[in-house]
Amino acid sequence: MTTPPIDYSRKWYVMAAMGVGSLLETIDSSSITLALPTLVDTFRIDFALVQWVVLASVLTQSALMLVMGRLGDTLGKKRIFVAGFVVAGIGAVCAGLSPTISWLIAFRVVQAVGIAMSMALMMGIATEAFPPSERGKALGVIGALVSLGIIIGPLLGGYILDYFSWRWLFFINIPIVLLGIPLSLRYLPDVRPGGRQPFDYAGAALFFVALFALLLSTTYGQQDGYGQPLVLLLLGLSALFFTLFVLVERRHSHPVVDLRLFRMRRFSVNVVLRFISFVVYTGAGLLLPFFLKNVLHYAPGEMGLILTAMPLFFGLTAPFAGTLADRFGTRPLAVTGLVLLLIGCVALSTLNAETTTLGLLARMIPLGAGLGVFQSPNNSVIMGATPPERLGMTSSLTSVVRTVGRSTGIAIIGAFWVSQVLFHAGAGFLDATRTPVAAQVAGTRQAFWLAAGFVVLALLLSGWDWLRERQELQGRPLAAQSRG
Repeated sequence: MTTPPIDYSRKWYVMAAMGVGSLLETIDSSSITLALPTLVDTFRIDFALVQWVVLASVLTQSALMLVMGRLGDTLGKKRIFVAGFVVAGIGAVCAGLSPTISWLIAFRVVQAVGIAMSMALMMGIATEAFPPSERGKALGVIGALVSLGIIIGPLLGGYILDYFSWRWLFFINIPIVLLGIPLSLRYLPDVRPGGRQPFDYAGAALFFVALFALLLSTTYGQQDGYGQPLVLLLLGLSALFFTLFVLVERRHSHPVVDLRLFRMRRFSVNVVLRFISFVVYTGAGLLLPFFLKNVLHYAPGEMGLILTAMPLFFGLTAPFAGTLADRFGTRPLAVTGLVLLLIGCVALSTLNAETTTLGLLARMIPLGAGLGVFQSPNNSVIMGATPPERLGMTSSLTSVVRTVGRSTGIAIIGAFWVSQVLFHAGAGFLDATRTPVAAQVAGTRQAFWLAAGFVVLALLLSGWDWLRERQELQGRPLAAQSRG
């Protein structure tokens, strides 16, 4: 089948479909945690079981994301994206009708499979739908749409739980699905690969097990400590399967992950920078709720409003950063975003028990704005370096990097925060959340200094990449003269 030329006049209709697709994941992920206490009472269960309503979805999405991206490259992104709406819709309706917690968790897995199918391909579809000169703008708008869903989710979820049954948290996906399917069928470009491409089943299975084991180890590590035998076993299993995965990918003609892309310095550097940015941003998001509750004594409703500041400013800055990156280049905007992240981390390292709401917001806003300014040009570089036949793979890879970065941020910064709080609390304390205020202030400040260190590392890596690029540009004319 020959692929029809892409009609760029439809680009904003395609973006509308991407926006609906993003709501499928962001509203769900940002609202379901509010229902956990209600589910505990409804099904008469404990936290250890109810947390799997969230974990089952997160682990499934993360482990399948890269596989779905490769399927999009193999079978066509439009097919997989639309099928994702169908599967997620079926899973959501069944979850809302679940008679027991076991059925609810099972249908959350089904819903997560569908979400992974759609979310894995969003950036790849947007990259194809927009001309290269507007790639940054397109990816920036996607970032804004994701932030919108993250902001809407808790507000809508709280309203539903106040006035309706928890089951409507799942039923609200029905109008999203009914809007997304016809919009996608009508306007998404039907770009399919030429010829038959074999699917890398072995690589897909190895990657699924490796990433699932890694994420499960961080989950149990946060609960029970990283020295526990089960956690160490999962980490070892993950390392083994990742090694086997790399060996298989190097030999396969159509791998799940084309490792040759990582030979391109700008591609690999920007993937690492993306990873670091989510380590920092998620680590900050982990620490702030504890500080707001335990040190500043905010009520849950007040905490929710204050914590929307970061995603709000992410959403406000991402589209503008993407447009500016298209005009002035990606590097100045990406570096500006990293500098803003550094300013936010350093500012948050000065928090104390007398910090006002205004002072808190002034410290938080640079983090949200910094990630928004950084992510759009960063994504543009990664997607721009990818061949058209690998866009689905790279689109899903960026989602995997985000997930692993978030898990790493929670694991490293969270563990460091606990160790520092307990150190300052002195002997006799086992729970960092129940220590004196002075200890929590000291631990939080030091944890933000650690986050700042990660940003400095990212800036140094970006600077090294810039120097190498300059050396290459200066060396090309000399090489041309010597050949002449």
